[in-house]
Amino acid sequence: EAERQAAFPGWLDWYNYHRPHTGISGHTPASRVTNLPGQHT
Repeated sequence: EAERQAAFPGWLDWYNYHRPHTGISGHTPASRVTNLPGQHT
C-alpha cells in the first residue's frame, strides 16, 4: 500500500498531463480543462 501511495502522484501527473487520449483527439485531459488553478489571473 505504501508503494502504491508513493507511486500515485507520478502516475496521475503522467496520465493527466503527458498521455495522449484517443477519445479527445490525442489531447491530454489537463489540456481540455479551462479552469485549472493559475490559468486565469
